[in-house]
This record gives sequence, structure tokens and C-alpha cells, in this order.
Amino acid sequence: MFTPQDLKQILSSGLLSFPITDFDADGNFVSKPYADRLEWLAPYGATALFVAGGTGEFFSLTPEDYTKVVKVAVETCRGKVPILAGAGGPTRTAIAYAQEAEKLGAHGVLLMPHYLTEASQDGLVAHIEAVCKSVTFGVVVYNRNVCRLDADSLLQLADRCPNLIGFKDGIGEIELMVTIRRKLGDRFTYLGGLPTAEVYASAYKALGVPVYSSAVFNFIPKTAIDFYEAVRTDDFATTNRLIDDFFLPYLAIRNRKPGYAVSIVKAGATLVGHTAGPVRTPLTDMTPQECEQLDVLIKSLGPQ
Repeated sequence: MFTPQDLKQILSSGLLSFPITDFDADGNFVSKPYADRLEWLAPYGATALFVAGGTGEFFSLTPEDYTKVVKVAVETCRGKVPILAGAGGPTRTAIAYAQEAEKLGAHGVLLMPHYLTEASQDGLVAHIEAVCKSVTFGVVVYNRNVCRLDADSLLQLADRCPNLIGFKDGIGEIELMVTIRRKLGDRFTYLGGLPTAEVYASAYKALGVPVYSSAVFNFIPKTAIDFYEAVRTDDFATTNRLIDDFFLPYLAIRNRKPGYAVSIVKAGATLVGHTAGPVRTPLTDMTPQECEQLDVLIKSLGPQ
């Protein structure tokens, strides 16, 4: 088992990803295709995989689903790639998920927002502290939506929670990110977490946040790795070409409907022969016409 500091070091470089979760036609979790998916993706070289996360439809999983997803991921990827599990919801629910992930052998958790109600900074600090103190492995907090931490709150958490090792930003406010990065220094590993993070990757690297999670890794893993390497090495010709030829047209499809950030990834997986079934409501699947447009973009990239 990795220590929290081991996990922090692992997450400080390389490309991260969120595997989609496999459902059958009736929307039930299916273990074998999910294990096959992880076996397919593992050799491409992601530094770590975040299972039962946002792209994995955490918000739609039952507690029983969650246990199955994390268990399959841990067993399939043991010795290949570290597994972090999503955890979220109100404090006691998030604690239950985090403790279950630790019991199942995950290497850490991504603590996602509590979702519905806004909360004060001291309330957020108390929530995150309670989750961190309920487990011994590493915790990465996801700054997004109603979980919007400022630098002073993170300083408090850094002092109180030695196993809080990562900060993932899904807000994209430059002033806030610069302030946090300057005040916290190397206390955390910093991850880019905006949807379709490739579009923001170069800008975040300039802020001192070189690592991000890639949703498109689920269906174009070779291109995802190639793009990360181009960002890492300042290969602007490659990054600009892929942004112009793939990512901007991809965003034009993704942005047509709320929730398509997940739906388009599942559609992409189906188009490359690794279907994960439909999304669960309240998300909706893309239309056949939109899938055809996505297929053209994928084929333009060549073999994966």
C-alpha cells in the first residue's frame, strides 16, 4: 500500500484519467466489460486512474454499485496502475464511501463536491477534515461547483490533515489558482480538472499545474498521451494542431447539451469498439447524428 506521500509523488507527473463505468442495456453495472476496459487502457501509461469519478457517473451509482466498481478496478489493476476512487455527497456519506474504498484496497480517494447546497469556508473545512481523518490513505480534494475553497482554508487543512495530498481544480479562475499555488507551495500536488482539460493544459502548466486528468483517454488513449507529451515538452505545433483539428470541434459537440461531457466519452468508447453502454439518467445519450460527427473526428486521428 502506498503512503499518502507516495501517492502525492506519483500524482505529481504524468497523465491521469477517469474510466467510464460499464452498464448493460438496462443500466445495470457489468463487471466483465469494465475489467476488460481497464485491461485495455492500462498499457497506455496513465499515471493513475480515478474510478467511480465524475466521468464514471459516481452521482448515479448505488452504494452496491460503488463497491463492485472499486473492487473490480483494484483487482484488475493491481501492480499495474494506482487506483483512486471517487467519494462525495454529505459528510457522513462521503466518509462511508472513503472508508469503503480504503477497505477494498484503493490507494486514495478524490473527494468530490457535496453537490447541492452552498457552504461557508469553515463548513467546507470541517467537511473535508472529517473525511480525511476517517481514513489513513491519501485524499485529493476536487475544487468545483459548490466546493470552492480559498487559499486560507487550504492552509488550515494542510496543517490539520497530513493525508490531504492533492488539490484538483475544476473552477478555472486564474487569480484563485495563482493565489493557492503561491501560498501553498509544494504542500499539495496540483491537478487540472476542468472538463476536456486538454484545452486548458498549456495555460495550467504555466501556472505551475502540469498534471491533468483526461476524459478522452477513454477512447483515444494514444492521442491523449501524445497530447500530454506535447504539452510537457512545449511542442506547440502538435498541441495547436490537435486543438484545432480535434478538441475544438469536439467541444462544439460536447457543449450542445448539459451532461454531454460524460455522454460524449461513452459515445466515443462505443465508436472505437469498447462500448460501455448507455449513460444513466438524468444524463442523456448523444443522438445518432452527433455520434456520426464524433466518428469523423476520431477517424481523422488515425489508429489508436
